[in-house]
Amino acid sequence: MTPPGNLIDGRAIAAQLQAELLQRIAALKSRGVQPGLAFVRVGEDPASKVYVGRKEKTCAELGIYSETRVLSESTSEADLLGLLAQLNTEARLHGILVQAPLPSHIRQEVVYATVLPQKDVDGFHPVNVGKLMLGDATGFKPCTPAGIQELLARANVKTDGVEVVILGRGNIVGKPMAAMLCQKARHANATVTICHSATRDIKAHCRRADILIAAMGVPEFVKAEMVKPGAVVVDVGVNRISDPGAKTGSRLVGDVAFAEVQPVAGQITPNPGGVGPMTIAMLMQNTVRAAERVTA
Repeated sequence: MTPPGNLIDGRAIAAQLQAELLQRIAALKSRGVQPGLAFVRVGEDPASKVYVGRKEKTCAELGIYSETRVLSESTSEADLLGLLAQLNTEARLHGILVQAPLPSHIRQEVVYATVLPQKDVDGFHPVNVGKLMLGDATGFKPCTPAGIQELLARANVKTDGVEVVILGRGNIVGKPMAAMLCQKARHANATVTICHSATRDIKAHCRRADILIAAMGVPEFVKAEMVKPGAVVVDVGVNRISDPGAKTGSRLVGDVAFAEVQPVAGQITPNPGGVGPMTIAMLMQNTVRAAERVTA
């Protein structure tokens, strides 16, 4: 599904995945079940509002029931946990997503552990994290790394035996991405290196990579000289930088200096239009899976 040139079109691949989901959703509805997803947002972070809005829109397009609960920035951890306990009991809701970031007084790990594993469509509950590490396919995988794996598979990128370098060791992308790609499984079976802020000579590691995944949150960190000619480059970063020429005075860039890296790469994801649409598509897929399990 690679478009002309060397771009991996995340929007087109996500649209293909969503078209497949429409058939599964129709099958569920024929049995009287509509997949349901709850979004919980704490505070008025502008980016969070945009992200939840996009997810709500996709739910509406696919025929997935959704509802959004918005709590104030000052909401206590106990009140948030109480809301999650209530949502856990609602049969209409097959999935629950708590939008990050959360206010500093709320412990993220406690929140993720409160959502029932079978409704944890974000893939962050300790049970689902454990299943991921064990290669147990019955768990839910975090949406962004799962989306990247699906993106690579549908773009016909070989992973078996190749060198993958992941820039970033976060719990949302870096660590789960490494766990997925090193499994002895289809669309995996790679040799994986994780680089981070304490890694010596990151450039040398990057130059060795057949697949380079940038997820460290540093604007345009990956330069052309860091990329092996012909490598596949996946840009996960979303960073706002100052740009006096822009109407808003700023613009969004990825972790890859796209203009200079694209001519070197064999295949590369655009940003936007690469990983982002796949993250949402995988969230929808996890929600549909959660609903299918209830009716199995």
